Amino acid sequence: MTAEGPPSCFSFEAIGTLWRIDTPGELDASARAAVVNVIDEYDAVYSRFRPDSRVRALTSGGTVVLPESGAALGEIYRRLYRLTDGAMSPLVGAPLEHLGYDAGYSFAPAGPPQPAPAWDGSFEWSGTVLRAKEPVTLDVGAAGKGQLVDLVSGVLAGAGYPGHTVDAGGDLVHRGPAGLRVALEHPYSADLAIGVVTVDNRALCASASNRRRWADGLHHVLDAVTGKCVDTVVATWVLADDALTADALATALFHVQPETLLAEFEFDYVRVASDGRAQYSSPLAGALF
Repeated sequence: MTAEGPPSCFSFEAIGTLWRIDTPGELDASARAAVVNVIDEYDAVYSRFRPDSRVRALTSGGTVVLPESGAALGEIYRRLYRLTDGAMSPLVGAPLEHLGYDAGYSFAPAGPPQPAPAWDGSFEWSGTVLRAKEPVTLDVGAAGKGQLVDLVSGVLAGAGYPGHTVDAGGDLVHRGPAGLRVALEHPYSADLAIGVVTVDNRALCASASNRRRWADGLHHVLDAVTGKCVDTVVATWVLADDALTADALATALFHVQPETLLAEFEFDYVRVASDGRAQYSSPLAGALF
């Protein structure tokens, strides 16, 4: 079955962000329920803000079994941990909470930055199995939302909506015959754009230090080695075939030069430094104003 009819928009809030799903035909009730369900299930597994989430159990150490999605998530984190020399890590939960980005959103730092635990023999991520010999606080926000966008896209395709756009707070997947033009938000002024890109059967994800920012210039993109907020890059955008890859690479670009990542991944990018200079891949040379 393929849905047809006038364009439809389904908007809602979930996991702390605004979602928008556009389809060529009206999204039926069962498809909407399936979308909401896959988001709820993902949150119940991976959220560090929920005391009942599956990964939250690792704050006491032990073993956790993830759903099938966990294998791909762990693989990309492991690769990027290696490529960034440990700067990008899923173990940044405790350092973020220490700086005030905690379950209660206190935004009150408990002290100077603290490094994340090293990803060594005390923590293992093998396929869908996590083992922690010591307490750890997992935070997969640097790639997890992108993976969830992919999962929602898969639900829509399976429900008979192969043509669709899923937008979760600016991280999106587009599938369909006509490309989608998307503005790149100015990192210092949300009502301005620094350029426009066309997303054509690809994913576009962004990371910016101005999105979740609080006292004394603190924000959510940390260097796991030092526990300090990255201050040399302010915004990144990545175009890739799937949102998991795009989301993860958008964060990795805060830590390393694009060439380091291009050695192992295929993607296009825009990277804006704190001094205002921009780097971009050649296919996006005309995207910036």
